[in-house]
This record gives sequence, structure tokens and C-alpha cells, in this order.
Amino acid sequence: MGEVNKIAFDKTGTLTYGKLIVEDIVNLSNISNEKFLEIIVSLESKSEHPIGKSILEFAEKNSISNTNVEEFKVLQGKGIEGIISSKKYFLGTEKYLKENFISFDNSMFQKYRNESKLVILLADEENFLDFITLCDTLRENSISTIEELKKLSVEPILLTGDNKISANYFSKKLGIENVKAELLPEEKLNNIKKLKKENVVCMVGDGINDTPALKLSDVSIAMGKFGSDMVIDTADITLISDDISKIPYLKKLSNKTLKTIKFNIAISLIINIVAVFLSTLGLLNPLIGAIIHNAGSLIVILNATLLYDRKFD
Repeated sequence: MGEVNKIAFDKTGTLTYGKLIVEDIVNLSNISNEKFLEIIVSLESKSEHPIGKSILEFAEKNSISNTNVEEFKVLQGKGIEGIISSKKYFLGTEKYLKENFISFDNSMFQKYRNESKLVILLADEENFLDFITLCDTLRENSISTIEELKKLSVEPILLTGDNKISANYFSKKLGIENVKAELLPEEKLNNIKKLKKENVVCMVGDGINDTPALKLSDVSIAMGKFGSDMVIDTADITLISDDISKIPYLKKLSNKTLKTIKFNIAISLIINIVAVFLSTLGLLNPLIGAIIHNAGSLIVILNATLLYDRKFD
């Protein structure tokens, strides 16, 4: 870690929390906000999708109730539908609503997409009604971690399977210039291969798709709290609490450890060379030689103990 000069990060679950939260509620109909949210929550209460779970968490925090849903259906990758109070509703993607002959202006969503937000639309059988957005959020210490690594002359790199809009949005907030998006696991691996030709590379990740890149990197760090078992088993270092602010500390400690090792070797060599030289001149008897040797060992040990629980400004 002391020689690392490039650190490649996965995005979702590493630099971000990897959990969607409800961000915007946009009501364009004559339905009240309370009714609009009740419809969405009622439909999602039947769903097992992670998006549905995020919406239900939002509903619980905001005391939004749900009502009975009949003829509930899930269309994988598109959305869900169901009948509430004798009226059919569709909740899902733009494509899903258009397949059900519901018209709307796509341009109104571009602003939210540019902010890496997921847009979920609600419509009945006749009209587009409202939409909500969900987004992932940066870990609270992600920005400061990247800034600290730059001060240590380490280049942060983003390697993510997410789309370019999302990757560029978060990389701009983080201050990461080297960004590779829409990567498959083998493409992450190939990027690490290229970096290793002229650099010492560390990879930080949390998912199974990061495993090949983690294995190949010179140093690998796994997110331990929610990371997969395979990733944790593969990694050299595991962040138990998922606190990525520990990474700059690891770098500083490793740098200091390398300096300490070099200093200790130099001190040992100097003491031994001087002792040998003095003994050849007859200026050093065996007793004094033994004392000097042990004193040198003591200096090395004491210097090494300074690394224990070392704090850095």
C-alpha cells in the first residue's frame, strides 16, 4: 500500500451507499399529493423489487398508508400495474407507459436524468398523472477521502458498470477525472491490467463483479459491511464499517511503515559496520560489542513501536 500511486474505485456501494432513496415528488395532475403517494405506495406494497422497498421505507417514514390492490401484475424491467378503487393504474418506466398508449413529454425528465436520478411514472388508463425520482447518494466522507488521496499524490480512478451519465455526475462531485463507465467485470479487469504496467494499483469494491479486478490488483480493499462474501475473501484488506475515510489513513500508515523499515535497516547496518571497524582496530572488546549490538536492536524495536496506533494530522 505504501507504493500505491493509483486507486481504482467501484461506484455503487463503495463511493455511494448503494441504496436508492426518494428524492423528488412531482405532481402534475389534479390528484392530491396524499392520494398520489397512496396509489404509488399501494402498488409498490405488492412488489419485491428494491425500488419498491425504497418507496415503502419512504412511506413508513412519512406515515403514508396503502390501500387494497386488485389484479396486481409485475412486468419485469418495465413496471407494475393494478386496480385501486375500480381504477387501473400503471407505475414504471417511460417505455412501459407508452406501450399502454399513454402520452407525455419526455423532455421534462431530462433534468432529473442528468442528475443521475431514476424516474418512475404513474398513469391511469387515460392520462399520465405524476412521477417520482429516486437516486443513490454519496457516502458522507467520499469527497474528503478523494481530496485526501490527491494530497498524498495518489490518483483516484472510477471504474463502474453504471451508465455514463451517472458516472460523470458522481465523478464531477467527487473530483475524479479518470472515469470509465458501463464496464463489464472483464473490462474492469482489463483496465487494472493496463494500469499495472506502469503503476502500483489498489482496487476498492464491494460486489461480485469487482472480484476479478480485486484479485489482479496489487492491493485490494473490500467493503465489509454489505460486501459479498466472495469479495471479502478475495481482498487483502476489509473495511469492516465501510468507512472509506480509512483508506487515506492506510496509505499514510503504509508510507510511514516503509520509511521506518528503511530507517531501521540503515541504522542496523551503520551500527554493525562501525562495530566491525572498531573491533578490527582493537578498540572494541566482546562485552562492549554485545552491548552495542543489543542497543542497536533496541533502537530498531523502539522505532517500530512508534507505528502502533499512529495518528496523523
